Amino acid sequence: MELLADPWTLTLAVIAVIVVGLAKGGFSGLGVLATPLLALSLPAPVAAAVLMPVLLAQDAVSVWSFRKSWDRWIVAWMLPGAIAGVALGTVLAAVVPEERLLLVLGAITGAFGVYRLWLERGGRVVTPSDSPGWVGMLFGAASGFTSQIAHAGGPPFQMWVTPRRLPHERFVGTSSVFFALINWIKVPSYLALGSLNAQTLAAGAALLPLAIVSTLIAVRLIRRLDSARFYTIIYLLMVALGAKLVWDGVFA
Repeated sequence: MELLADPWTLTLAVIAVIVVGLAKGGFSGLGVLATPLLALSLPAPVAAAVLMPVLLAQDAVSVWSFRKSWDRWIVAWMLPGAIAGVALGTVLAAVVPEERLLLVLGAITGAFGVYRLWLERGGRVVTPSDSPGWVGMLFGAASGFTSQIAHAGGPPFQMWVTPRRLPHERFVGTSSVFFALINWIKVPSYLALGSLNAQTLAAGAALLPLAIVSTLIAVRLIRRLDSARFYTIIYLLMVALGAKLVWDGVFA
């Protein structure tokens, strides 16, 4: 708890956990903001390590909540790429400039969100994408890589999966399972780097009750939305997130 003794740090941690809870409950993409928020008070690697136990707990809640609503085909294709992406990100973490990665990722994410909003404007019905599985493997690699380097794996996942127009609970369930697996894959690298230690684990454990409650509330909200409104919200979040990532990339 020493890491959260400062009121400002504790406040940021609470906000970050709620943001991740909303993301894990179904408002995909918001989770990218959590680590930068906490990093306003703690070193970025420490902030990421504090949130790791929180992420794992929220993953468990989200996966359980949507355990009957996820697409095995999508996860099966994306996961091998994600494993390769995490491994590559671990090797290149020291040499890849995070701000440049965020800039490119933000520009692509924002443009994709705007494109989908324009394509589906006025309630237009768009034929769902049926791109082959190997394309998903490439997006999975991008998710794994950006997740390991900058904790920003959501946008590549969304860019391949949202055009498939899954029922919104199935989309959330698929995202939950995929990123739960990615987070467990990342744990060994955190242990190897020494960032998961007694202090960060204690701080993360203190935030677990809030993590579970915030995720359950988000799950409840998601289940009250219809699919059309859900995807509109996701695309708007992608535009906002893209702008935020570009800002971070330019002014980091």
